[in-house]
Amino acid sequence: MLLTARQTYLLLFSLYWAQGLPVGFMTHALPVILRSQGVSLAHIGGFGVLMAPWALKVFWAPYLDRYGHQNIESYRYWALVTQALTVVVLVILSFFPIHVLDQPVYLVIFFIFLLLMNILGATQDIATDALAVNLLKPKQQHWGNFFQVVGSRLGFIVGGGVILWLMDLLYWQGTFILLAILVAINSLPIWKTQLGASVKFLKVKQSQSDFSHSTSLKQQFKNYFRYFTKNKELRIWLVVLITIKVTDGLSGAILKPLMVDIGLSFSQIGIYVTMLGAMVALLGAAFASYLLKYLSRSYALLFFTLLKLASLAVFAFIARCYAQGYIITTWWIYLANALEDMFAAMQLLIMLTLVMQYSRQQYAGTDFSFQVSVMAFVSGALYSLSGLFAERLGYSDYLFCVLVLGGVLLWPIISWIKKATPKYSDVD
Repeated sequence: MLLTARQTYLLLFSLYWAQGLPVGFMTHALPVILRSQGVSLAHIGGFGVLMAPWALKVFWAPYLDRYGHQNIESYRYWALVTQALTVVVLVILSFFPIHVLDQPVYLVIFFIFLLLMNILGATQDIATDALAVNLLKPKQQHWGNFFQVVGSRLGFIVGGGVILWLMDLLYWQGTFILLAILVAINSLPIWKTQLGASVKFLKVKQSQSDFSHSTSLKQQFKNYFRYFTKNKELRIWLVVLITIKVTDGLSGAILKPLMVDIGLSFSQIGIYVTMLGAMVALLGAAFASYLLKYLSRSYALLFFTLLKLASLAVFAFIARCYAQGYIITTWWIYLANALEDMFAAMQLLIMLTLVMQYSRQQYAGTDFSFQVSVMAFVSGALYSLSGLFAERLGYSDYLFCVLVLGGVLLWPIISWIKKATPKYSDVD
């Protein structure tokens, strides 16, 4: 039985929501918790190492594609297994004594479990992205990515904002048990869906694929790099992938601690920053999908990136006011964060749509993972270093420098627009 568009969107939504729950905790709730315990900005930035699996997943993506390009059910099995193991890790973490995080031994154990959860999430993401590339038709891609953004942002709302809000009510154990239950519930659609009949047209002969058992991993990566460097358009696109997340990486570990230092409480950050910001991001994703009916994808990327820089400029202004000792109305912070999340979602949606376009169907998991991994590697590496620079320069000067750098890095997008073929720039 062939999947309808609605069934496909629901399937992808549930997978990305399940994936976003633990990631939401680590990216939104964890920095606030650590800062409240007196952890330095440098150490908080160091926790960016936890996101390494998202940058390195391309190294094991070929093994999923080796079987997935012949039988898409294998992607389904990987999604099920990784989500089941994520539930187990969340249950184990629910028994972790959070009050001893200031002790090195417990901090290392805590770090290891979070790293394991990220490895599982990154592997699930390979399978999910491959399903998206294979199941979505070209004109469904931006809507499929809309549901991806909605699912992941909903995961951020619950995993980040709701967790902070509920920690005072359910405490550590109760909130993590809730996360585990939600991941399990979101595993039901992929568990009940049979995909084989929906993708008969995608099967290719073993001889046509570079993912055969006889092909070495070294040769596989040579083929990948040859694809992404074979012409000027793809080479410039690779530069866009490298530079598009620079400002996110440099500012990601700084904005939440800035809010804590300004004086926002857990509940304020959980509800009015994380949850409200994520809900506004859903509107941003919907608005971006609508605009793509009228904007070419290439110019949409430039426009959404400019909006993203504008939101960072608002945070730089807030940081300047804080440095000069002015009283900052909390609603200005909420507004700045809402704009940042909204424009980030718009930029993310168009990037994922373009990443999907540049992914070959028979290499779905690896090509998609390679492009996303490039962005994740840059963002994660800079995230880990950002605390050191911010601590030295101060919030205000640091964010101003990041803003200027973001303006300079618009040139790869402009250069790519000039080289993009109609295939990648026409309005759907």
